[in-house]
Amino acid sequence: MMNDTPIAEKRAYRKNLRSTGLIYLGFEEHQFNVINLSVTGLLAELKYDTVAHDVKDIFRSLQVSPLVDIYLPDIRVAGEAEVVRVETVDGCVQVGVEFRNLSYDVDNLLYNRRAYRKNMTAAGQIIINETVYAFNTENVSVDGLMVRIPGQVDAKTGALVHFIFKHLDLQGEAEVIWVDRNGDSALLGLKYMHLKRDVIPGVPRFVRDEPLLA
Repeated sequence: MMNDTPIAEKRAYRKNLRSTGLIYLGFEEHQFNVINLSVTGLLAELKYDTVAHDVKDIFRSLQVSPLVDIYLPDIRVAGEAEVVRVETVDGCVQVGVEFRNLSYDVDNLLYNRRAYRKNMTAAGQIIINETVYAFNTENVSVDGLMVRIPGQVDAKTGALVHFIFKHLDLQGEAEVIWVDRNGDSALLGLKYMHLKRDVIPGVPRFVRDEPLLA
């Protein structure tokens, strides 16, 4: 039996919305205007003054992965989305994305943390009290890491530790900001103190010093 429901009705309801946001694309943050928004995704128009309007450049940026980070300050949402459509309309580049992993009420989170934390699970090593431990990241920002270490760890807040995180080619010194022991593992919040590099490609800041352009 055929389903008579029109294809257009099967899509999530999309609301036209005059709003702005940020997208992390090609290792840079770009501003965009929201054309429409639904519970599953959005259609965005990239700003003229923040990105070269060449669809081929965008496709090159998406060759490694179609996942991007977005920030919608008006509705206090940030997180990962998948680019499912890129096209030029009336000389402007439009990007359609589907939401994948979002955090809500991020204005308070960004205020408290100072920078957006990107969910990322990857392995690294950390030296605490001259003992080397393996860890997996929970999330990463331009200011620090949240890591999970299996087993018993004698880590104290305020301690300086050395770490290596090859996934982002990061290594250096960090301060233990907080420790949460839970069962057979420990979560550590680390703040970078000294890094071997100045830029962390792949991780946006998403902190606005100035309002987004209208």
